[in-house]
Amino acid sequence: MPSLETTPKIRARMSKQRSHDTGIEVTLRRTLHAAGLRYRVHRKPLKGVRREADVLFGPARVAVFVDGCFWHGCPEHATWPKNNAEFWREKIEKNRARDVDTDARLAEAGWLSVRVWEHESAAEAAERIIALVRERRVGSGRRVATEPTEYITRPAAG
Repeated sequence: MPSLETTPKIRARMSKQRSHDTGIEVTLRRTLHAAGLRYRVHRKPLKGVRREADVLFGPARVAVFVDGCFWHGCPEHATWPKNNAEFWREKIEKNRARDVDTDARLAEAGWLSVRVWEHESAAEAAERIIALVRERRVGSGRRVATEPTEYITRPAAG
């Protein structure tokens, strides 16, 4: 990866960017909790895989990831910085590739990966998640994924 040249002002601004407990994450969790769902927060769905879900429903095997528009290259809102352009392009493309790999690994292990963009309505995302979790809890409470992954909220990368 190319080196990153930055200024103290930019470094200070970037260090304040939240990676956990963002506004949509907290609102989404509150809505899911109010609907009676219980979950784990910031947990690894699979042992030996260094990827952490933002919200995890263990028995239903549903892992929810809230993706930031900048960091994950949202097709609607992503911006490509002019400073250190090569560094940021490579960083964001690696994030996208890691997301695809994570979804594939989870599906292979019987999990459903749900991706929510930070700009989405937390209430609408929660409705979809609630329906999926309840559907997967029917019967024995555990169901193997029938699809490699289910992309609920993420449009195809352009």
